[in-house]
Amino acid sequence: MYKTIAPSEVSVGVFHSYMLGVVAPRPIAFASTIDQDGNVNLSPFSFFNAFSANPPILIFSPARRVRDNTTKHTLENVLEVKEVVINVVNYDMVEQMSLSSTEYDKGVNEFVKAGFTELPSELVKPPRVAEAPAQFECKVKEVISLGDEGGAGNLVICEVIKAHFHERILDEDGKVDTQKLDLVGRMGGNWYSRANGNALFEVEKPLRKKGIGIDLLPEEIKSSTILTGNHLGKLANIEAIPVLQEEKNITQLKTRAEVHTEAAKLLDQGELEKAWEILLSESL
Repeated sequence: MYKTIAPSEVSVGVFHSYMLGVVAPRPIAFASTIDQDGNVNLSPFSFFNAFSANPPILIFSPARRVRDNTTKHTLENVLEVKEVVINVVNYDMVEQMSLSSTEYDKGVNEFVKAGFTELPSELVKPPRVAEAPAQFECKVKEVISLGDEGGAGNLVICEVIKAHFHERILDEDGKVDTQKLDLVGRMGGNWYSRANGNALFEVEKPLRKKGIGIDLLPEEIKSSTILTGNHLGKLANIEAIPVLQEEKNITQLKTRAEVHTEAAKLLDQGELEKAWEILLSESL
């Protein structure tokens, strides 16, 4: 059963809470901007992502306030000075970042209020957040209004012209280490997620090979009541079902349930080849 909601039948706030509750976790654009008088503003936005690598484009969206249909200082600033620094947010700075989202009066510097350090940018006027593990200096290419009512977004299309990555988040090869980065993402309500520890896992991309697909798995595997959709996806991400050599010393399990339970454990441990051996041994 589903709870079905038409946006036109509920308030903007109600639908907003449902939509943001499940469209998550969302990355956070910690945007520093400056107005035409030189006043600096710093504010987080979770309507944000990367949309192009060539040219490098980031887009975030300062929405109009639902309660009174007013616009945010960030939007006003990028319309005046078409530059922005998008800083990323990790766990060490999440409470300060949240504090900066307070609706201070225009002209109040959130760097000061939230205790962040201004770091001069190299190519744009707004400063970088020194505490952020990565910062993107951007030119604002275009601002697209999505409506004029409360809750309407404004797409700020930004071209990255220089990026900075702190050495502490890089591995020995100079690439970003996800564990060291320790990013946070926005969930619904007051909730956030942390991309670290057991919350992180790898899924091999099917780019260099063509997986056979779940439809070509043996029927006894596809119809398993123990193997989950994730397990089947792993098993199907191979180019051909392996051929089991009978001389392999595989302990014979008594029932199909036992075979599938053992295979599931191996798949959870990343042991794809051993899982296939166990499953194929059932037919020997």
